[in-house]
Amino acid sequence: MGEAGKISWLGSLRAVPAKWRRRSRAERALLLEAFILLGVARAGVLLLPMRWLTRSLGRHMQEDQSRVTPACMRTARMVGGAVRSAAGWTPWGSVCLPQAAAAKWMLKRRNIPATVYLGVMKDESRPEKLAAHAWVRCGEFILTGAKGHQQYTVVSKFS
Repeated sequence: MGEAGKISWLGSLRAVPAKWRRRSRAERALLLEAFILLGVARAGVLLLPMRWLTRSLGRHMQEDQSRVTPACMRTARMVGGAVRSAAGWTPWGSVCLPQAAAAKWMLKRRNIPATVYLGVMKDESRPEKLAAHAWVRCGEFILTGAKGHQQYTVVSKFS
């Protein structure tokens, strides 16, 4: 991070206490859970074989088609929002895969069905390389990794 980025990041920290106080108790709990699970997921991505990490995401090549109740959908959207929000505040890289894992784990704890997708596409800047992406779907809604997910070819899914 450059000097300007550090100053901007530190400056934005001043707004954190006021934002925190405006959140409900449930939102605060979800944010803390998301922050912790993002750290666990990032450590898992760095330290564990991928097959171990993917076992925690559910059944391989299964897609959940369960109907989600409106109450569960509200909770799922809150989980997705908490994961995306907390990802912006972690001092480590909380990119798509840790976000997808954290969201899936949080949903599983609440018995809310969801599917994690792993996709690839050719990297336009380096055609010899592949770009990868992960996202989570609950019902008809993409909770994490929605931006650009349509460009990727699904190579694996977990439910």
